Amino acid sequence: MRLLIAMMKHETNTFSPVPTPLERFGTGPGPLYGEAAIAAYRGTGSGLGAYLDLAARERAEVVLPIAAGASPSRPVEDAAFEHIAGQICDAVAKGGFDGIMLDLHGAMVTESCEDGEGELLRRIRALDAKTPIAVAYDMHANLYPAMIDNATVVCGYRTYPHIDTYDTARRAGEILLRAMRGEVRPVMAWGNNPMLPHVMRQGSDDHPNRELQARCAAIVEEGALAASLFTGFPHADIVNAGLSAVVATDGDRALAERLRDDLLDRAWVERDAFVYRLEPLRDSIARAAGLPAPRPGDGPIVLLDHYDNCASGGTMDTTIVLKAILDAGLDNAAAFAIYDPAAVQQAIAAGIGAAVTLSVGGKLAMPQIPAESPPLTITGRVKTISSGRFRNKGPMGRGVTIDMGPSVVIDTGRVEIALISNHVEPSDLNCLLSLGIDPMQKRYVMLKSRIHWRAGLGNVASAVVECAGVGVCTSDYGQLTFRNVRRPIFPLDLPNR
Repeated sequence: MRLLIAMMKHETNTFSPVPTPLERFGTGPGPLYGEAAIAAYRGTGSGLGAYLDLAARERAEVVLPIAAGASPSRPVEDAAFEHIAGQICDAVAKGGFDGIMLDLHGAMVTESCEDGEGELLRRIRALDAKTPIAVAYDMHANLYPAMIDNATVVCGYRTYPHIDTYDTARRAGEILLRAMRGEVRPVMAWGNNPMLPHVMRQGSDDHPNRELQARCAAIVEEGALAASLFTGFPHADIVNAGLSAVVATDGDRALAERLRDDLLDRAWVERDAFVYRLEPLRDSIARAAGLPAPRPGDGPIVLLDHYDNCASGGTMDTTIVLKAILDAGLDNAAAFAIYDPAAVQQAIAAGIGAAVTLSVGGKLAMPQIPAESPPLTITGRVKTISSGRFRNKGPMGRGVTIDMGPSVVIDTGRVEIALISNHVEPSDLNCLLSLGIDPMQKRYVMLKSRIHWRAGLGNVASAVVECAGVGVCTSDYGQLTFRNVRRPIFPLDLPNR
């Protein structure tokens, strides 16, 4: 057996100013190729890790031309997409594969195309019309016809935070192997709803996504091959942004359509529950200040700077929430993190223990939102200097190497502020521990995150306060100008029930 395995992952925030060249796709910089990619992902809790484990079990020959994944940002540069897609298609063109396993995201927008994954699959099918293809998609995929029509089976994550990337790819790969052996004949039905669920209301531990994802699992128990409910990524101003569903059955299209409609109908009934209700930042900080200090052994009060999450395309350099924390005099706090490579280098030059005054953040303009975040001047001592590399503890992305780039911690006396050189969301405990910050010793921890922080830090938080700051991940749709998304769409146009 000979398998082609590849990864191309990017969640595109069309409102983001952060560039997306080829160099962003990896930890190198740039993608990994061939044996280097296999070595990096074998034994990890990633989608590629699952595919490689299946291949090893089947004693299959593996060709892995490229593993390319980038943190969310603005539309992917055409040159980067052409390179990544070209590596995969060149391998396909050489032929001789029994199956193709792809680890994709599902919300890639390029400079020239709204549907990067569909375009990749269309090109693959133009070269090879018959080899079965399995695709693992992120829960935030924005589905287009080509993403389904050119695949044999697709599966989407059921958890947010995404702690089931391995499980999802394994499900897709197992179905593909069964199809290759002639045991099943997958047929798929998909559709979408005119709704843009707020990301802050998409957690799979929260109603209504908790129940919708449980229904997907139940559908499989009832006989479907696969069922996926995609909450979609709303910060993409493209036609098909929003919630969708796909169901695969063994040769029974009518059943697939009925089960798909069941998922979409359930989601539409709960549309109001997907709307996020905002709290003014002043009120959030005051509420945090009034909370009792955690008892010994309890974890910190988490302050979520959720408007500026780099894993949704945020610049990670807005300063409004951090300034509010400093102005309020919150003590024994840590902040992860401000993206500011220049400030990092200034601190490194000063050295451990040096007193520094730095202008941090506010360096990336955000022209597509009606708000600004000026630089913030901080004074403190350089506590930590780090290479910024660590391995995820998990459960999200277990064992995957993360590269924050050169990183420092500045201790102001009240707040320890992490400054980093690459965009990394705090989804893993090791992002803090690797910098010498123990969250269990802090009263407050500010995190630039939305939902993923729960994967590594959710079980240590004694309380959570969501802080509406500034950023292109705003939960206020009134700050975003949608020109391309299909209309009418809830909640932009359609009234509440």
